[in-house]
Amino acid sequence: MGIVYYANYFIWFEVGRTDWLREHGWCYREMEAEGYTLPVIDAQCFYKESARYDDEIDVRTLAALLSPVRIQFQYDVVRASDGAVLATGTTVHATLGRDGRPRRVPERVRTLLS
Repeated sequence: MGIVYYANYFIWFEVGRTDWLREHGWCYREMEAEGYTLPVIDAQCFYKESARYDDEIDVRTLAALLSPVRIQFQYDVVRASDGAVLATGTTVHATLGRDGRPRRVPERVRTLLS
């Protein structure tokens, strides 16, 4: 059909989130070494236009602290050639420790999200 499979948008959200964290000094490898995980507890995607194979896309990502133990990421998937917003979405993540129990977001990360 030439149209990108709908679930790929969630993969693009993950790429956007990973890049956002890295750009702000908190990569997944470091996070896990410090004993944190960020499992997704809610995910939504709202499709506006179809992405087609070979479209170059940008994933614009913003993050906000929802509570001491929850982070929300917001995404816009944009076609680079014309700036069309193809989809928007959010993911909400709990901050957990190695034991799987809620853990406060580290102070240095909270300041990024404030």
